[in-house]
This record gives sequence, C-alpha cells and structure tokens, in this order.
Amino acid sequence: MKKIFLYILAGSLCFSACKKDNDEEEVYQEPEDVAVQNDYDNQSIQKFMNDNYLDAQGNIKAFSSSDTSDDNEKKLSQLNPITLSSGVIYIVRPGAQPVDIDPTTPGTPIAAKDVIRVMMKSKTYVAANTNGNVAFASSVDFFNTIDGTGSPAVDPMYYYVKEKVLTNASTDAAKQRSYYEIEGFQEALQKFKAFNLDNGAAYNLQGVIIVPSRAAFARDAHYNYTGYSFRNRTFVFNFQVYKTETRPADQY
Repeated sequence: MKKIFLYILAGSLCFSACKKDNDEEEVYQEPEDVAVQNDYDNQSIQKFMNDNYLDAQGNIKAFSSSDTSDDNEKKLSQLNPITLSSGVIYIVRPGAQPVDIDPTTPGTPIAAKDVIRVMMKSKTYVAANTNGNVAFASSVDFFNTIDGTGSPAVDPMYYYVKEKVLTNASTDAAKQRSYYEIEGFQEALQKFKAFNLDNGAAYNLQGVIIVPSRAAFARDAHYNYTGYSFRNRTFVFNFQVYKTETRPADQY
C-alpha cells in the first residue's frame, strides 16, 4: 500500500510539473521587435474577422462549430472591411446606417472634437504566437454600455479628452492627448454618420472598428481606464453613435 501511495504521489508531481511547464509556455512573451508585434496584430485581426459575424442587432458573434444556425451568416471579412493607412480597419454594417433606416435623414457627420453619445461593446486582445499559432488571446472588456447601463456613453475620454484635464495633469505623460485618446478609434469613427436617437432608444449597432495596438496605445504610458495594461493590445469596438453635436467652446 505504501508503494502504491508513493507511485501516485510521484505521478501527481510529474503531472503538476508538466502542467506548470505548459502554462509557462502559454504566457505571452512580448516580442523585442515591435514590427513582430505589428505582424501578430495583422494576422490575428484577419483570423478574428474570419471567425466572427454580426447578429440581427449587429453584435459580434463567434461562429459555432456545433450549431448550424449561423452557417449562412457572412464573416466580418466578407462585409467589405476597409483598412486605413494606420492599420485600423472599419466595417460599415449594411442596412444599419441612418440613411438606411430613414432615407430622409442621411445622418450627421462626426467631427474630431464633437460631443458624442455612443452605444457599444468593446474588448481588447493581445495578439500572440502560441506554439506557432498566431491569434488573439487574453480577452478583456473595455467598455460595454449594452450589458451595463443600457444607455450610451457620453463624451468618452478615450475619444476626446478636455483641455482642462491635460492642463491639470501632474506628469508630462498625462499632459499628452495620446495618454487618453485612442487615435485609431477617432480616425475610423469619422467614417460613419451619427443617428439622432434618445438615450432610451433600442440599439441596432452600425459597425465595427478594429484598432491594432500600434494605432492605440502601443507600448506607451496610458490612462488607467480599467485597471489593466493596454500595452500591445488591439481594441475591437462594436458600436452605434446615437447622437453627435458641436462641442461648446467652454467644453474644450
């Protein structure tokens, strides 16, 4: 009996050691060369767009390997994704723009300094090479108003940070717009037009914006939005702009 116990103990220790080794292999290792990270981002974004589609309300959904109900859905990669020079990709969801809902209302252009109200689900990912497989890992929620408050976010700081915040900052890094704003999100959002909806209106998400890490915070210092580091993280925004208005002079 004592020998059997010793064999079991030895086997358990071996399993634990092997498990630890495997776990350690899966820990993200930051590439020394940022160009390698950029390549990982690009590969992972393409895989993400092939693995996901938009449901009836415009939410990003992963294809199921066991449920045939999504077999006829189009991949994100089939919805005419447009890539900007920064590497940011945006997808205008067909039939879900202001002019599609009401042909007499083309929607309001979105300017860089506008006050916006935006309903969204957003996540961040790290693109990593795990045992030769390059894909997104470590999914973390960024902002989710749909499953949260149920009301659009008003004038989020990651879109536009007010001058008084920069002026009152206590460090050199925090005095820079890039410390707060996700430039790639700003850039792509201006490719859409805003609705004119009340806060309580039902959502119908109008598109997707994918911001690779190089067009987000890259490896720079940034504002602590969620308690997680956004170093090397790609952002995926799934959204609808409910309303936009010119920013009053006293709110710059």
